[in-house]
Amino acid sequence: MPRRRILVIETMTPDPSRDSGSVRLSQIFALLHADGWQIDFLADDGDASVADAVRLGALGVRIVREPALRWLSREGATLDAVMLCRLPVADQYIDVVRRFAPRARTVFDTVDLHFIRERRAADLTGNPTLMRQANRSRERELAMVARCDITLVVSEEERDVLAREAPAANVEVLSNIHDAHGRRHGFGGRHGMLFVGGFGHPPNEDAVRWFVTEVLPRVRGHLPHMQLHVVGDIDPSARRAIESDAVIVHGRVADLAPLHEQALVSIAPLRFGAGVKGKVNQAMSHGLPVVLTTIAAEGMHLRDGIDALVADTPEAFAAAIIRLSSNEAIWSAMSDASVENVRRHFSVENARHALRHALGAIA
Repeated sequence: MPRRRILVIETMTPDPSRDSGSVRLSQIFALLHADGWQIDFLADDGDASVADAVRLGALGVRIVREPALRWLSREGATLDAVMLCRLPVADQYIDVVRRFAPRARTVFDTVDLHFIRERRAADLTGNPTLMRQANRSRERELAMVARCDITLVVSEEERDVLAREAPAANVEVLSNIHDAHGRRHGFGGRHGMLFVGGFGHPPNEDAVRWFVTEVLPRVRGHLPHMQLHVVGDIDPSARRAIESDAVIVHGRVADLAPLHEQALVSIAPLRFGAGVKGKVNQAMSHGLPVVLTTIAAEGMHLRDGIDALVADTPEAFAAAIIRLSSNEAIWSAMSDASVENVRRHFSVENARHALRHALGAIA
């Protein structure tokens, strides 16, 4: 039987050290490869290094290095499926995919529903321009959901949104994918707080600036030596604005495991956003307890006080960090529950089942 063939198009080549979307897509590649798919990948920005090719090649992925129109006109008829990642990519390529790959199952991978994130940012800031942008994104996103054979979302909450907004749509939840690593070290000897997320994503920059201004002084009032470690791509001006004796900026880090093993608390003080937060999954997979906002907890299957501590005001957020940092019994119980949460809800097996279901109509 010939191998099934899929083309995946994303805005840029995935790099797991850059963002959680890259981690998820790399895991999807591994699952497709294990199921015998022939995988071709096209980065819309056309940028793929030799190192990228080697990394993706190990996952069974071939990088397309010619214009999409030329490649699809030649290869499209042989495709069984095309996955379009994120709304801008789907908008750009859906017509040409329909034309040159007429028998391919079209999969719209939202990564997160953009209009939800944009609407929340508009609500937070009261900016009417942002609200108009959110409404435009909603119209475009729902139109794309209607045009594609199946839509992937990362949480049950987003599936519920589409059930209301586009009840006829075929929607599958394919969330973040993580191994449950567990912790190597217990409470003793750990220090500091960890935030992971590049400032190219507006919710991350807003979260860190709010935390540094409103929450960190309250924490250090009780724990004077507590420092915040920030990991991710941050431009020089933003770095200068937040860096201090209390805030250590690491930039992008290839391997987060050592930081997950050294930190005492992971934080996710997001005030707007959408989807499932990879920074939370990663910390919990290493048994690092998390303090996070309600927005950050969305889609995570968290029980406040058991799997994590949820707080939305500066006072409550600081109190949660102080409580977790000062009580080994609470820290250890939450560490154990964190790993179990990832094992139960974000496992490779869960993702394999969802992906097979999404592509299962192909014989």
